[in-house]
Amino acid sequence: MKIKDILHIIEQVAPIPLQEGFDNSGIQVGDVNQEAKGAIVCIDVTESVVDEAISLGCNLIISHHPLAFRAFKSLTGKNYVERCMIKACKHDIVIYAAHTNLDNASRGINRYLADMLSLQHVRILDPQKNKLMKLVTFVPHSHAELVRSTLFNAGAGHIGNYDSCSYNLSGEGTFRAGEGSNPFVGEMDELHTESETRIEVILPSYKQSEVQRALIAVHPYEEPAYDFYALENVWAGAGSGVVGTLSEEMDEEDFLYLLKDTFNLKMIQHSAIRGKAVRDVAICSGSGAFLIPKAISYSADVFITGEAKYNDFYDVEDKLLLAVVGHYESEIFTKNIFFDIISKKYPTFAVYMSGFDVNPVNYL
Repeated sequence: MKIKDILHIIEQVAPIPLQEGFDNSGIQVGDVNQEAKGAIVCIDVTESVVDEAISLGCNLIISHHPLAFRAFKSLTGKNYVERCMIKACKHDIVIYAAHTNLDNASRGINRYLADMLSLQHVRILDPQKNKLMKLVTFVPHSHAELVRSTLFNAGAGHIGNYDSCSYNLSGEGTFRAGEGSNPFVGEMDELHTESETRIEVILPSYKQSEVQRALIAVHPYEEPAYDFYALENVWAGAGSGVVGTLSEEMDEEDFLYLLKDTFNLKMIQHSAIRGKAVRDVAICSGSGAFLIPKAISYSADVFITGEAKYNDFYDVEDKLLLAVVGHYESEIFTKNIFFDIISKKYPTFAVYMSGFDVNPVNYL
């Protein structure tokens, strides 16, 4: 098994194209074509984590936060980032990060936190926009089922919690085979009319090449007709934050205690207690305060995030309860996600949760 095989299953859950433009998710350093000997999962890559990987015989480190976030003009070991990079190269260790692509994934960290709180009817709080396409193609009736199933297997046809979604319309296509052609039906130099199925499917834009290759591979025509259209629809399958509903409403203070116990928190910063019930809960791990207006627009009763500014606690006014749990504390469970993904697919592969992955913020 190659390291790239491990990373492939991570990217099935958190595709790299889901990351934000400022981010640097993906391979940070190393050769992914080497044999995978073991993996360590962590939130941040530090020198202690690299040393831990060496001592355990692991040649793969998977982190949530990218080690290499800014461009390098030199690599001299002048800070911990460069020292980690140099040591990883010396020991043939691959360092990989799944950051905002995991944040934005439908089964990413925010959904994981929602599940910990047993939220129901969970949906994306701020769905991504302009990330979908529609494929339209025309195929003889006899091959319509084959083409549809192939497109579905390539990643097309997903709408919300539904898969194998398509629209199909019967019609007639015409063509004349010219010199040098090898027509599937019809005769050379004769106008041919064929009963065809028009197939329409939706797909994420980043899957366009994969779906196109799959279509061409099974379409019976020598020159299949197809069109890709960019859509302006929001994509409910990816985006920032989530919002869901408690099975029963709770008092605000009782909810804060539940949150503290569930996430094993030392402390919670929160806005003024409003004396209202909590039922609808919005969550965005890490630096998620930018979603406060979106949570308010969803009429959420509480918004949970890792960081917020001083004025955010004023700005929410009486509109919702703001609960700030700490950046590290809101993302510590990314390690569980990585561990579960790998262990489920490769149960005998050695994967470890780093014992040196600690919160850089200390509390007195």
